[in-house]
Amino acid sequence: MLKLSNVNSFYGEVQVLKDLSLQINQGEIVTLIGANAAGKSTMLSCISRTVKSFTGEITFEDHRIDGLRPDQVVDHGLIQVPEGRLLFPKLTVRENLELGAYSKRSRNNRKERLEYVYGLLPKMKERSNQMAGSLSGGEAQMCAIGRGLMADPKLLMLDEPSLGLAPIIVLEIMELIKNIRKEGMTILLVEQNVRQSLKLADRAYVIENGRILMEGNGKELLDSNEVKKAYLGI
Repeated sequence: MLKLSNVNSFYGEVQVLKDLSLQINQGEIVTLIGANAAGKSTMLSCISRTVKSFTGEITFEDHRIDGLRPDQVVDHGLIQVPEGRLLFPKLTVRENLELGAYSKRSRNNRKERLEYVYGLLPKMKERSNQMAGSLSGGEAQMCAIGRGLMADPKLLMLDEPSLGLAPIIVLEIMELIKNIRKEGMTILLVEQNVRQSLKLADRAYVIENGRILMEGNGKELLDSNEVKKAYLGI
């Protein structure tokens, strides 16, 4: 469904991604794990086309997208939920959600998408008239994911959805991701919470210093001595 081939990305003279290649098949949860500054968010930004200084090929459903504008990538059904939520704090929860259905592809069925999101996230329905800036961290993350779902994604990219959340809330977010996948969604999950994200993953990649170091199914990497030593402190 999504394929990156020999992607190299630069910030000025600093190379962040180095011949990075990976692929995601329809219906999978694929997890990308790695330390801070390993290149995880940069890779997502290359896919979304918010980073323009890169080389290599990115294809989605057999179409080259590495030359498109960010709004054109969204219109293809590739939706990113950004690190840090990036909600509009002075708008209500409902207004934040509805902004997710702004593109031409999703605005016509906005009412149906909103009912779908409310069904998946009943807390968001309860908080629909509340200012987004007053939400707890976990609620804000749910709102951000809901906003992404409003865009009617074919592939949902989640950037550090557990960042800064209490362990019990992290479990709720991971359960939400599992439920979204049950609805048939393809998901690319970028995470530092290695244990929980690998438990969810059909397949996973380990990125280090901009290169793919390892790949395998979630259980294989969770049982890997290298992963245990580097990321789980075992």
